[in-house]
Amino acid sequence: MSAMSKKLIQNLAETLSKHVKHFCVKSVFCGVRFNKTEAECLIRLYNTLLGDQAERKVGTGLDRSTFRNILHNTFGLTDDMMMDRVFRSFDKDNDSYIGVKEWLEGLAVFLRGTLEEKIKYCFDVYDLNGDGYISREEMFHMLKDSLIRQPTEEDPDEGVKDLVEITLKKMDYDHDNRLSYADFEKAVRDENLLLEAFGTCLPDAKSIQAFEQHAFQDTLEHRFT
Repeated sequence: MSAMSKKLIQNLAETLSKHVKHFCVKSVFCGVRFNKTEAECLIRLYNTLLGDQAERKVGTGLDRSTFRNILHNTFGLTDDMMMDRVFRSFDKDNDSYIGVKEWLEGLAVFLRGTLEEKIKYCFDVYDLNGDGYISREEMFHMLKDSLIRQPTEEDPDEGVKDLVEITLKKMDYDHDNRLSYADFEKAVRDENLLLEAFGTCLPDAKSIQAFEQHAFQDTLEHRFT
């Protein structure tokens, strides 16, 4: 292990377990949180990714390219805009790198978040300009690549516009022609399938299971030996 020693990782996991949401210092898994041993596994993985990245570019954390590769190859995300928005949701300090604390906090919601946490996460991903609303224009921008357009259509965007109107009719409870967080939350709680209404930005259960089996293999080996 080149960048971090085993002792340093243990100390870092202990510190983050005390100060980062979604973590607990117990040796058992509790709720949606990572325990200290799982945190150590995720830090080791982060360290490995940083080592691979160092050959190409020196930075203060995981860069956009490295993180997008993880989203695509590990979690099956394919939409460029969604991957960029997920990166931004992890990168809380907007320095264009994902630090180890951001990595752990982001994965806590990404992998094991509650419905409430995932609603907030998805809303932030879909609020492209960060003004606290999902506008008609933002919906159109996110949905335009989701429909198969026929080359014979006079206005290939017409189907997307219709989809936006249908979505607003379903989710815009205060009828102001845009979605507030309250609109989005109520719609998703009424119908959970609307959580990713504007694009896939969360991993499916199969991808989560595969990632955790790989990332936590040391934990699993420890439990069953």
